[in-house]
Amino acid sequence: MAGAFDVSALVTGADGKVGSDADFVFYNQPRAAGVRLRGDTLVVEPARLRGGACRVTVVVSAAEPGTPLGRLPAPRLEVTDGSGRTVARFAPPRPGPERVLLLAELYLRPGTGWRLRAIGQGYADGLAGLARDFGVRVTDDNGHTQPHSPQGRTATAPPRSTSPGHTPRPTAAAPPVPPTTTGPRSPSSRPTTGPPAPAVRLTSTAPSSASARPATTGPRPPSSPPVESPGAGDFLHLINSARAQAGSPPVVLDPRLVSAARSHARAMADAGRLGGEGRDGVSVHQRISATGYAYVTVGEHLVSGPRSPAEFVEYCLESARSRRTLLDPAFRHAALAHADAGHRYWTALWAAPLTPDALSRTAAEVLALTNAERGRAGLPPLAQEPLLTIAAQAHCADMVARDFYDHTSPDGSGPWDRAAAAGSRMRTIGENIACGQRSPAEVVNGWMNSPGHRANILKREFGHLGVGFAGGGRAGTYWTQLFGG
Repeated sequence: MAGAFDVSALVTGADGKVGSDADFVFYNQPRAAGVRLRGDTLVVEPARLRGGACRVTVVVSAAEPGTPLGRLPAPRLEVTDGSGRTVARFAPPRPGPERVLLLAELYLRPGTGWRLRAIGQGYADGLAGLARDFGVRVTDDNGHTQPHSPQGRTATAPPRSTSPGHTPRPTAAAPPVPPTTTGPRSPSSRPTTGPPAPAVRLTSTAPSSASARPATTGPRPPSSPPVESPGAGDFLHLINSARAQAGSPPVVLDPRLVSAARSHARAMADAGRLGGEGRDGVSVHQRISATGYAYVTVGEHLVSGPRSPAEFVEYCLESARSRRTLLDPAFRHAALAHADAGHRYWTALWAAPLTPDALSRTAAEVLALTNAERGRAGLPPLAQEPLLTIAAQAHCADMVARDFYDHTSPDGSGPWDRAAAAGSRMRTIGENIACGQRSPAEVVNGWMNSPGHRANILKREFGHLGVGFAGGGRAGTYWTQLFGG
């Protein structure tokens, strides 16, 4: 490791959450029941884990806080049994902007014992994302609790000057890194040169078994491997049975989603790795958009290993996070496809179509949540403003269509220009944007946890709001709040 990485582990129960701070093993707390950290080696003794524990997740992060993992050599995992015999190796795709990487997990499958799964999923928002998903309370070196890192950008324009020849153009805040999507991410950044890749060793006393099916490295698969879609009847029966038990409505196959799933499964198999983007730089969400399917909410499972739809569904139901996606009552359409190239690569897509009513409900929910925050601060509510809404919606659609994420459009126009072009005569304009969030609640919460975004939401001078949303593009979802006063 040579100071480049920190290794840690999370011990979780059936709900996917840590039970207490004692379930987080890291350099300042190198021991927990059944888990020991020694340098870059984690020793796991499943029989000694605390009661109710059924999963141990191996995590790596940069030793220098805030450093994107893409700037460091790619980590690799070596798994040994109690006798020191190597039973598996895993080298995930090189990370990009992610600051924390879930490397692998040892998990208990009822009736068959402990098994190993490679993950390779990252968080661009670092420990905040880890804390959000696993229920960890993260503190900095000064002992201060770190809030969830917002994923968005903010820009505020002052009142326009009425003086002849003077038009102030404020500068947008520097953009933070956009968030990762559900599932392993395949970065498009180029590998960097550096020292040999460090290794994380995981030693377990659990009996090794071929049924564990750990992911291993191997030769590059051939390009354009065959792609298959499992029988629609079997897949729909399996997932709709699970959804019915959870009280969620059934989903139906959509041929456009099936086409996108096939395309992305082929891209992952061609690259020989799981990822939200293929080697062509096209994201799974861009593949959906290319089929003409417009969605208001979307989810995806990118998985390798299962050999049948039944195994795939069983796999997704084992994890609390992937189970939430499969059972989400908002989804109406689904698709599943796989491609074989050494390993079997699966892409499952879940979506609800974008309709005028769905878009209106989404915008209204963002407005309501925003006004709730203003109400808690003793401020009057914002009124929905049609011209600002037109400008906000156009900006979201533009970010998807032209594949950018910024307050400034490729043609150089800013929030105040877009508002004026839509016909707005507001003297003060502010804008919040975000990408990757899957619900109004998630995006408003992210904005409220950012000083710049929060300042726009709670600015007394603003009295009007337009909300935009678009699904698709590299990040999957794009959001805009355009304030006016």
